[in-house]
Amino acid sequence: MAADKGIRRKAHFVGTKIRSLRKRNGLTLEDLSVRCLQVDAKAGPSVSYLSMIENGRRVPSETLLKIIAEIFQKDVSWFMDESLESDAIEVTPANAPVAGMPFEPGFLFQETLLQTAIPELLSQTGTTGRQFAHLLIRAQQEANQNRFPDLERAAESVGHKVFPLQVDDVLDLAEHVGLKVRWFDKPAFDEPAVSEGPRRTIIRSFFEAPDTIYLNKALQDMPARLKFDIANHIGHRVLHDGDGARSPQLSGGRGSSRELATRMNSIDAKDVLYAWRDFECTYFAAALLAPKTPFRQFLAKKAYAIDAGEAIQLTTALTMRRMPSVSPYPHWHYFDAYPPGRLRAVYRGNGIPLPWGNLTDLTDPCRNWAVFKLLKARSTKPSSQISVLRNGDDSRLYCCQSIRSLDAAGNPYVLCVGIDLSPALAAQDIDPRETIDAIEKACNRGGGDAPVPTEARKQLETVGRILNIGWVAEGAHEDATIICPRSHNCPRDNHCLGEVPIKPRSQIDEIRASLLN
Repeated sequence: MAADKGIRRKAHFVGTKIRSLRKRNGLTLEDLSVRCLQVDAKAGPSVSYLSMIENGRRVPSETLLKIIAEIFQKDVSWFMDESLESDAIEVTPANAPVAGMPFEPGFLFQETLLQTAIPELLSQTGTTGRQFAHLLIRAQQEANQNRFPDLERAAESVGHKVFPLQVDDVLDLAEHVGLKVRWFDKPAFDEPAVSEGPRRTIIRSFFEAPDTIYLNKALQDMPARLKFDIANHIGHRVLHDGDGARSPQLSGGRGSSRELATRMNSIDAKDVLYAWRDFECTYFAAALLAPKTPFRQFLAKKAYAIDAGEAIQLTTALTMRRMPSVSPYPHWHYFDAYPPGRLRAVYRGNGIPLPWGNLTDLTDPCRNWAVFKLLKARSTKPSSQISVLRNGDDSRLYCCQSIRSLDAAGNPYVLCVGIDLSPALAAQDIDPRETIDAIEKACNRGGGDAPVPTEARKQLETVGRILNIGWVAEGAHEDATIICPRSHNCPRDNHCLGEVPIKPRSQIDEIRASLLN
């Protein structure tokens, strides 16, 4: 009898610790089962067996305990010492998602006043309605950590979580929702050179109400993009009954057909509607082709390799943009950039302050970002980078992986996805400030770039294994670098521009200071 009680007590403590670790790292029982199978396909447990272990109804075998210990980077003895930890650490950093700025006096920001002022503001600054809509959509994404369950459910109701889907499968789904497909043959063309940026443009597809998709024959040689465009239009049919109120799908160029048409004219309210619908249909398409649960398991097996989707005809862009929506770790950023430095898609769920945006080209962005290095490179291999980002007194630690590619029109651009490492370090009882300081000091000694110090590298390797993101360890074995949003505010001991530029003081401030003195 005493032996039975001892076994039950042992099972209780082991199960409680496993459950605590699992929840601390945002994993479901299904996620943990997949991770165990990834380590050992034969010894990996089922979801139901894991549940019984966590509830103290089963004691894990020695082999299984070693697998779980490897996943969470713990010693096996830690599970057996019968000491319970405190509650799971809250790993949401203060800087994510992006916080808003309180404006005073508040009455000036009434809806009626803003609806009157914003169109004039956009018109006077030359900002298109679509550009402004992208800022609003990005804020909505970041407020929701890029999770839109209604769109996920709509996609799952059509695709039934089948993964992966082939081109014929997607065409069958289009037919099932009442869509007809027509083909056209129009090659890419060059737009007039009105500003820097991609000029080569191709019309990939468009929707004609109420039920016809027009697809460019060029997509027949790009099955991954073909699947995406068909899924995108299925989204319009399902979400908006195919009313046709949306933009044609383009690659390259400097905007949608509506944006190009209204760029020099007054702001059109439909720009915002069309931009939001494009986002909705794009998100729907990604959820249809990469449904959350199976795609999350797929990424877990591939250690979140950014090019993992190529083998199943998913674009690298879709794979990278889908990661923040399906990962159990919520602190991601994503963007793609065209030379010389202009963003298209942007998501900043981890609060990263970017060096430029989609409204205008800047003259002094920090050139030490990985994306800038790849914009000038020829390599098409993924590149990982650990970055200490200094923005005033705020220091942050990021790891990103970037890759140079060509869009459907043949324009070179760079895709980048990354995570904030501070919450992951904090979840393992590691003080992120100490790790950041150690890496930053090493970088300053190296003139801005340096190998990651040994202890910090071990910490990054540990969290990379726990998160199951392979490119964190890859980045930890490359030189880390100090980055910032603007070169004139470079935080390096040796300023990246040479001498630290002296910020001029206005004559008004000089007069005021002399009078006060």
